Amino acid sequence: MLNSITDGLLCCLMGKTTNAVGPLDSVESSNGYSFLEVKPGRILRIRHSTPNRPSPAGPEEPPPGGPERGTVHCKRKITIYRNGQLVIENLGDAVRSEILHCQNGSAEPSSTVELELSDLAGQAPGQAPAGTPGCGTPGSGTPGSGTREAAATPGKRRKRKPKKVINIDCKKQITSCKGTHSDVVLFFIHGVGGSLDIWKEQLDFFTKLGYEVVAPDLAGHGCSSAPQIAAAYTFYALAEDMRAVFKRYAKKRNILIGHSYGVSFCTFLAHEYPDLVHKVIMINGGGPTALEPSLCSIFNMPTCVLHCLSPCLAWSFLKAGFARQGAKEKQLLKEGNAFNVSSFVLRAMMSGQYWPEGDEVYHAELAVPVLLVHGMHDKFVPVEEDQRMAEILLIAFLKVIDEGSHMVMMECPETVNTLLHEFVLWEPETPAGDGQGEKK
Repeated sequence: MLNSITDGLLCCLMGKTTNAVGPLDSVESSNGYSFLEVKPGRILRIRHSTPNRPSPAGPEEPPPGGPERGTVHCKRKITIYRNGQLVIENLGDAVRSEILHCQNGSAEPSSTVELELSDLAGQAPGQAPAGTPGCGTPGSGTPGSGTREAAATPGKRRKRKPKKVINIDCKKQITSCKGTHSDVVLFFIHGVGGSLDIWKEQLDFFTKLGYEVVAPDLAGHGCSSAPQIAAAYTFYALAEDMRAVFKRYAKKRNILIGHSYGVSFCTFLAHEYPDLVHKVIMINGGGPTALEPSLCSIFNMPTCVLHCLSPCLAWSFLKAGFARQGAKEKQLLKEGNAFNVSSFVLRAMMSGQYWPEGDEVYHAELAVPVLLVHGMHDKFVPVEEDQRMAEILLIAFLKVIDEGSHMVMMECPETVNTLLHEFVLWEPETPAGDGQGEKK
């Protein structure tokens, strides 16, 4: 155990290691990085920045607004029928015109969303289902509202017996989170082939504003340990890593920011810790489908063949992950350690994307506000997938960045930082007279 920790420290101090990818420059690694041993011998590098806030002259700023400010009633009925149809009924006030005003100003809350689960069954990650309905114009999704039917049945419908009914009835206090609030932590989780370095602009931006930020390297990425066993890179193994990181650094109000595959881990944590996860931001994460490895993926080739192709992967990712492929993008790709992983880790990550629980129902159960950010030129994730996600989620806002692609947070950092910060500060207006007579 001591040797493994020593190896991890040498990775950042010396820039060399036998079991980590993309060693860091010694200057950058000398400040703000730590190592967390999530399991014996399984060590993750983490950038954890805690701002040095000056001691306030008076008492610390009180929790924003008291017990009723920003409180919304999340009440939802989810019915699953034996023929694969999913019916979502919004019964509370969590989706209201003043919340939707942040998106298109004219949307009105409605009660029912109908979808066919069978249309999405067996889809590979990142693959849009055929005939997926949109949710408005690009840049403005309508979360959890509208009536959608993937397959309308002519004539009268006979009464059907549901297979399962899920009722959600809770109150959520959604408040503005400022850098001066000591109970707020921002978690950044990258996707396949990246590292915490892809978040450099966001980490620097929020740290300067006084936020506490946490960004881990997934196993096999960046400067974390890279076990040479495929089971170390399944969704469940990585999700437990992220659970350990979350439990180590979480405070009262936690905001999760994920990119691509990292969005799945944000969803997992939001589902597991509904009282601790305050808001979620999903960047180019795709639709609300269960994860299932694609049988036709290039990453399912034999490792020896994939190893021969690995020099071309970074170039291919540059072509698909960035809207432009100039010198600036090449430098961003190099600095962010994107796709700078071994062929073994890459293949194990892709074939380990099995998460049948993370389906539409799993996402529909979330009562946390979600910001969806999509780069319009993304060749990995079609915009229709994020639109579908916005339909399923209870409180969601879809923002499309026209100049961006899959690595939009690296391509358009100023735009992304502004969107993220506005959402972090956002809170819904509490309806007049709401809840005052219900306090215990």
